[in-house]
Amino acid sequence: MTGGDAILERGAERLQELSDRAAATGGSAAKLAEPLAEDAVLLRRMKPSLITARLKGEAPTDLEPGSGAVVAPTSTKATRGTRRGPSPLLVIGAALVAGVVLAKVLDWRGHAHPRG
Repeated sequence: MTGGDAILERGAERLQELSDRAAATGGSAAKLAEPLAEDAVLLRRMKPSLITARLKGEAPTDLEPGSGAVVAPTSTKATRGTRRGPSPLLVIGAALVAGVVLAKVLDWRGHAHPRG
């Protein structure tokens, strides 16, 4: 296994882990589980050693789209209360307040030093 193969394999493993976690959480995150799993399969197929083998004619080049795709497991377990971090509405509100304050400060400083 070459260095490029190892990097792509680590990336594929991380995508698969993300897919598994998304499937386990349920809700809107579960919708991302299948595309993430398909991306992991795609990364594994893009290893430099496999591409070289395909170019030399040593590996199959007629794979069906979606064949061999690892589908993330779906979980029916509801995981309420596992959300971490601040509320999205709180973050949006804080950004709005910070933007208004910044605009007021810039406007005030502009009046202190007029250009014309």
